[in-house]
Amino acid sequence: MSQNPVHQTELDTLLAISSGLNSTGGNDRFKNIMHQLLSDVCKTIKQFDITDEEFWLAVNYLNELGGRQEAALLAAGLGLEHYLDMRADEKEAASGEEVGTPRTIEGPLYVANAPLSQSFARMDDGSEQAETMWLQGQVTDLNGKPVAGAIVDIWHANTLGGYSFFDQSQSEYNLRRRILTDENGRYTVRSIVPCGYGCPPDGPTQKLLTALGRHGNRPAHVHFFVSAPGYKHLTTQINLNGDEYLWDDFAFATRAELIADPVKITDSAVAKQRDIEGEHTEVNFSFTLVASAESNEEQKIKRLRVKE
Repeated sequence: MSQNPVHQTELDTLLAISSGLNSTGGNDRFKNIMHQLLSDVCKTIKQFDITDEEFWLAVNYLNELGGRQEAALLAAGLGLEHYLDMRADEKEAASGEEVGTPRTIEGPLYVANAPLSQSFARMDDGSEQAETMWLQGQVTDLNGKPVAGAIVDIWHANTLGGYSFFDQSQSEYNLRRRILTDENGRYTVRSIVPCGYGCPPDGPTQKLLTALGRHGNRPAHVHFFVSAPGYKHLTTQINLNGDEYLWDDFAFATRAELIADPVKITDSAVAKQRDIEGEHTEVNFSFTLVASAESNEEQKIKRLRVKE
């Protein structure tokens, strides 16, 4: 069916005005982005013959999403945050840049300025009856040279899948620490084995995922920022092998190179040396950093974060 050129012109005029293309002020890049976005929304409304009721249901959903502060969670769940990583990987490949440890999503649950320790830190406050985790590794450059004085910023969930600050039952900065690597580029932490988590079951993110026939679960994982002067900032996380959601992460963060194998330590001599009572789990993971060409590459991307 052919389109009425009068109606098409009317829509073009509407979109140009609503996106500010006819205005002299504002940001030109933002205007063009909004014009494309509004055009795509209008095309979607027409293509699927979206009803007024469906439109206002979507508007009310956005209000609910903002009210529950789950926009960042939804961005991860829809794969948009992962797509940013895909684009960064594509750009590196196209330019022939050297790569180190793979990146993956930051997620929405970081809290800045965790306590800083030299080479070793205990992350948990001892309040949970949980399996002790001994996490250790080394930070090196592409040639395998240790990077001393790197900051390894670590955060993960507790045994119920909750993160301190967002979970008010936990103490401040529980399961959050920053560690300065030693002269050999090594870091070590004592913590507890984290649990995977699911989206809040009564929240708007899970509501949307349910409508798509999807779950909202993540495997057990540990988040990292790794940074050092002269090197590109690394945002990544490791997933613990054996989790049922390892390859079915609703946030699309699993990468083969970022899977860590938990090892059960039963040697009492090792436990004693680590001042741990009985058996515990050991996780080893090392990071390779890439030299930065510009100083801004040494910083994490700018986005709204708690206490930053």
